[in-house]
Amino acid sequence: MSTDVLICGAGRTPFGRSEAAGRQLAVAAVNAALADAGIAWPRVRAAFGGSDSAGLADTLVAQLGLTGLPFVNVKNGCATGGSALISAVNAIRSGMADVVLAVGFDKHPRGAFDPRPEDWGLGAEYGSDGLMVTTQFFGMKIQRYMLDHGITPRTLALVAEKAYRNGGLTPEAWRREPVSAAEILESGMVSDPLTRFMFCSPGAGAAALVLCSPEAARAMDGTPVTLRSAAVRTRRFGSFEVFSPWIPGGTLTSVSRDASAAAFEEAGLGPGDVDVCQLQDTESGAEVMHMAECGFCEDGEQERLIASGATAIGGTLPVNTDGGCIANGEPIGASGLRQVYEVVQQLRGRAGERQVPDRPRIGFTHVYGAPGVSACTVLSR
Repeated sequence: MSTDVLICGAGRTPFGRSEAAGRQLAVAAVNAALADAGIAWPRVRAAFGGSDSAGLADTLVAQLGLTGLPFVNVKNGCATGGSALISAVNAIRSGMADVVLAVGFDKHPRGAFDPRPEDWGLGAEYGSDGLMVTTQFFGMKIQRYMLDHGITPRTLALVAEKAYRNGGLTPEAWRREPVSAAEILESGMVSDPLTRFMFCSPGAGAAALVLCSPEAARAMDGTPVTLRSAAVRTRRFGSFEVFSPWIPGGTLTSVSRDASAAAFEEAGLGPGDVDVCQLQDTESGAEVMHMAECGFCEDGEQERLIASGATAIGGTLPVNTDGGCIANGEPIGASGLRQVYEVVQQLRGRAGERQVPDRPRIGFTHVYGAPGVSACTVLSR
């Protein structure tokens, strides 16, 4: 079970609004990943993929080719892409297949997400009473965190300012115009303390990866990146839970702390080894909290680190170099694989204007999804 896993191909589409169907975007991302690896679809021996609302991933074979391979659908909220990736890793490590595809895609309508209470194990009255609103839960969590650890609203605005700046350097990003911290603070309150420009938007897009065993990778054209570890965890008692009207007293647990710790342990590395990382930034507060939850700083240190430029592309810990969810938007099924795509490009030295200097060697990705699931990876060149 310790077989190395290499990422030999990576592809993505532009994120944002699209006339194309979600499945069409997925096929485009898969073909880009195959081309990057220098192989054709029949070489793939297994596939895992999913979306939240754009269809069944296994039906992509109608366009990709009817080769009879096992293709498993994955649906795990914002961690769908990360969960598909972990499934692909396990397929290689178990000896099931030597070349495996992971794909995530989605196409969401305009407006906020509209989850049904019944799908989350909640009564219908939960929605009619106005509790199925994700923004209020993110607002409550960061409000408490700011009070406990001395984080100011300006820090939240600086996170979003960086996201839009990095998005301007990412050809596939949706939001590519710079927005100042002052404009972000004045953009209209959504759920205190989070303003309109601090949030990501639901959108359309796809990302795909070709994973290989070391033996199969020798015949590939792409520049491989080693996937050192991949871990997914669900919440324990005491963890913040989206859509919950209460939180227990005492010391809180964190699914992101659990998943990141598992990924670092498996990789034999720690947060201090990471040169570039992608953290879930559904909104600005999420990036702030996830910096600490994933072990990159102590609670409260974000105020100083972010103000100093440490998380910028040229800083000591570049975070969300492609603009993250705030600049790219969030097609739920694609977000986790978009993160890995970005780190792969950074480790290959192919990130263009947003390239982290000094040849980064170790990368990390983290996603968090409702009501409380996280997937993390550690990669190296």
